[in-house]
Amino acid sequence: MKNDNRKGFYFKQYEAPNQSPFDKLFGIFKELITHTSGDFDEAIDWLRELDKEYKLTDENYTIDNFIEDLKKKGYIRDELKEDGSSGIGITSKTERAIRQQALDTIFGNLKRSGSGNHKTKHAGNGDEHTGEFREFHFGDGLERISLTESLRNAQINNGVDSFMLTENDLVVEETQFKSQMSTVLMIDISHSMILYGEDRITPAKKVAMALAELITTRYPKDTLDILVFGNDAWTIAIKDLPYLKVGPFHTNTVAGLQLAMDLLRRKRNTNKQIFMITDGKPSCVREKDGSYYMNSNGLDEYIVDKCYSQAQQARKLHIPITTFMIANDPYLQQFVNKFTEANQGKAFYTGLKGLGEMIFEDYETNRKKRIK
Repeated sequence: MKNDNRKGFYFKQYEAPNQSPFDKLFGIFKELITHTSGDFDEAIDWLRELDKEYKLTDENYTIDNFIEDLKKKGYIRDELKEDGSSGIGITSKTERAIRQQALDTIFGNLKRSGSGNHKTKHAGNGDEHTGEFREFHFGDGLERISLTESLRNAQINNGVDSFMLTENDLVVEETQFKSQMSTVLMIDISHSMILYGEDRITPAKKVAMALAELITTRYPKDTLDILVFGNDAWTIAIKDLPYLKVGPFHTNTVAGLQLAMDLLRRKRNTNKQIFMITDGKPSCVREKDGSYYMNSNGLDEYIVDKCYSQAQQARKLHIPITTFMIANDPYLQQFVNKFTEANQGKAFYTGLKGLGEMIFEDYETNRKKRIK
C-alpha cells in the first residue's frame, strides 16, 4: 500500500483576510486617530492620502461612505469645537475599540480568563486549586482534604476487605492565593518625547491603552491609575488616553513619583507597583513656595538627589518602581541605575520596539508573586 503521508512545509501566496470595506478602513482609522491624538479631521486627511497612494477604496465604497458608516455605527458624532465651530469627534465606542486594538497589537494572542485569575507563589488557604497534593498535617482544614485521593490511599494501605481510613491516609490539595495588584503607570509628556525626529508619545499611549484594556477585561479586581508628568504631574482617565499630547514641559519626575505614591497609599491591595515610561533626565522640581527650579543641562545634583529620595521613600512603602527608559544614553543610564538601586526596583533600557511586551511580561511576573 502506498503511503501518501507527507511531512514538510507548504508555501502559497499570501491571502489577505476577508474583510469588508468598512473593517479594512476602520483598522487603519483607529491607528491614525491614535497618532493624531483624537483629531478626526486630521486622521481622515491622512486616510485620504493613503487612499490615493495605496488605492484603499474604489467607486463602490469611498472614504465618504466610510465616514457615513462611522456615524451610523456610533463611532463618531457631531460636536462643537473649542473655537465655537462645528466639527466631528470620536465617541466612547471608538475609544474602547482603540484600546482593544492596542491590546491585540501589543499583547498578541492574549486570552481572557476569569476575574482575578492570578496566582502568587505562596501556597496556603486560597481558592485556586493547583492539582498538587501533600500529606495531611495537624491544623489543615477539613475542607481541604481530597476525599478521592484519601480513599485511594486507604485502599492501597489497608486493603478493600478490611477497609479503614486513618490519618496517615489523608492528603490535602494545595491551593494558591488569588492576589490583587494596584498599579500606577507614569508617562513622561515632556517636550523631548517628540524631539529628535521620533514620536515616542504614541507608543507610550498605546502601551497605556493596552494595559488598561488588559486589566479592566482580564483582571478587573486589579486597579490601574495613569498619570502624566511634565512640569507638574496629574492623573488622566483611561478614556482620555487617545487625546494625550506632549506639552512644552520639562521633566518633573519627583512630582510624578509623589503623586503615584499618594495614589497607592489609598489602595487596600497588598501588592503595589509603579511603572514609569520616560525618555529623558529629570530637569525640574517644584519648590515649597510654588516656584520651579529647572535645569536641562546635564544631571543636576539637586534634582536627581530629590529623585533618589523619592525612590527610597517608595521602597519604605514596599512599592517597587520599574523604569522603562526609551532612550539609549549611557549618561542617563547612570542616573537610572542609581535610582533603581535606591528603590531596589528594576530598569529596562529599550527603544520603542517591544516596549509593550516588556511591560506586559513584567506586569504578569509581578502579579504571580506577592510583593512585600
